[in-house]
Amino acid sequence: MDLSALAKQLEHHKGAPVDQWDPPFCGDIALCIRASGRWEYQNSPIGRKALVKLFASVIKYEDDRYYLVTPVEKVGIEVEDLPFLVVGWELVTHEGQPVIQVTTNVDETYMLSAAHPLIVDRGLPAVIVRNGLLARVHRNVYYQWADIATSAKAGEADGYYIESAGERFLLAAESVG
Repeated sequence: MDLSALAKQLEHHKGAPVDQWDPPFCGDIALCIRASGRWEYQNSPIGRKALVKLFASVIKYEDDRYYLVTPVEKVGIEVEDLPFLVVGWELVTHEGQPVIQVTTNVDETYMLSAAHPLIVDRGLPAVIVRNGLLARVHRNVYYQWADIATSAKAGEADGYYIESAGERFLLAAESVG
């Protein structure tokens, strides 16, 4: 399958219910999401952000693999780390509470909350975004959060926490030196 044929199939499925689709597996496609967040097809960067966002809207994770899915087919892709990156954030007020709103490299926004928590994945922070997919916290965001992090409170695991939507999230475990 080539990239333009897949894009054509997906044109009308933006924000699609991929968790409800179970099409047959049709093989792998030479698409890789690098740990840096760069998307490549056949080892060449995909330069059109609209195309990246379109493909990002139909990523599915199952059986320890990532796929792009349409209602009629599923193709395997390579993901070096996680499919998304948290590249920005801002502190907003939602229902009278301070909330950290994160933005991913595909321009999706989420409120850091119980619905979209910050977790530690393989020793590094990540945010659960949609359909259980994870977005790695970019190094710049991590350092900015480190500036606002506080030490663990009584009853919490040792480490440094950030607060959002009335919840406390572990940003990093305390280093044992």
